[in-house]
Amino acid sequence: MNSIHFRRWSNQLRDSGHDVYWFDILDQGYAPSMSWMTQVTGWKKGFLKKRGRTFIKNKFPQLYRILVRRYDHSIEDAFAKALQEIQPDAVHSFALYVSCTPILPVMYQNNIPWLYSSWGSDLFYYRNEPEYLKDIQAVLPRVNYMFADCARDQNIANELGFTGEHLGVFPGGGGFDLELFEKYKIPFQDRKIIAVKGNQNRSGRAIPVLKALDCISLKLESFEVVVFGVENSEVFKFQESKIPNITVHGLISHKQLIELLCKSAIYIGNSNSDGMPNTLLEAICAGAFPIQSNPGGATAEIIEDGLNGFLIEDCEDVHHIQELISKAINKQKLLKSGMAYNTLNILPTLSRRLITNQVVKAYSTIKR
Repeated sequence: MNSIHFRRWSNQLRDSGHDVYWFDILDQGYAPSMSWMTQVTGWKKGFLKKRGRTFIKNKFPQLYRILVRRYDHSIEDAFAKALQEIQPDAVHSFALYVSCTPILPVMYQNNIPWLYSSWGSDLFYYRNEPEYLKDIQAVLPRVNYMFADCARDQNIANELGFTGEHLGVFPGGGGFDLELFEKYKIPFQDRKIIAVKGNQNRSGRAIPVLKALDCISLKLESFEVVVFGVENSEVFKFQESKIPNITVHGLISHKQLIELLCKSAIYIGNSNSDGMPNTLLEAICAGAFPIQSNPGGATAEIIEDGLNGFLIEDCEDVHHIQELISKAINKQKLLKSGMAYNTLNILPTLSRRLITNQVVKAYSTIKR
């Protein structure tokens, strides 16, 4: 699907010498940002291709459903046709339930090497949902190669039927432009911002973090709390809380996010299910001290608790989160040494150039 992670990952192949085709599994339309690859779009609509569909869908929903079933093209048929025309050396699917399950019957009819990239909650969360677990256990035995953003998900895949080859653990969108971060970084002594990821949804748990900050509001007078990426009305209500100097933002651009993190002393991200969070890695690139949830031990693969960040072991425990934040704001030396450790030991491993080279080499090992 057309997402920032897919765009950033696929861009690693831009000058690699491979011919790259994108099958737009949601058929959302041509994407100018990916004009360098051949795009398979516009495959779905079998009636009223240009206009009139929305009108019928809104005014005559029953008729719309009938027309869709009768005239629209299925993913299976469209993908099978694309395979026949392209004759690819490999198929790479991103996110199991979006891009693997719908084409599974077609892949079982072909012996083309199949790669799968697990994202976020793909395996860790959805293995606990019986219907999704069935899909996972049906897909993984057919998959030949796998990329993951954490070793945790490699282990889960093995437990659930994957017997192919692991191609490596890499950030879901590839590496990061470290030079871009350097443009916006300010010195440690000038950083007074606590940046909080504002997701409160199926997996995001921003509210326990904000409740924790509310409990220690008297300790926060020398800080500015910036909550970003908010789409939940309950999170917006914290603008009226006791937390001093708090601002709450909806979705912000990627450039705005980088600028914010590069001015932040502390970054806090909290969820009940994630792989290796990209925003966490961006916070590390930006020089912010991370406090991050640790579902299934994924975050512990990069953060050693108390050394280069703090791990939230219970994403719902307000008191636990409150203690971690208090430790961070009371120990300026720890913040400074944690940032220094990340800059020296973690930052070089996240370089866009380094990871691109590793990923391209991994693709080259695929056997047709």
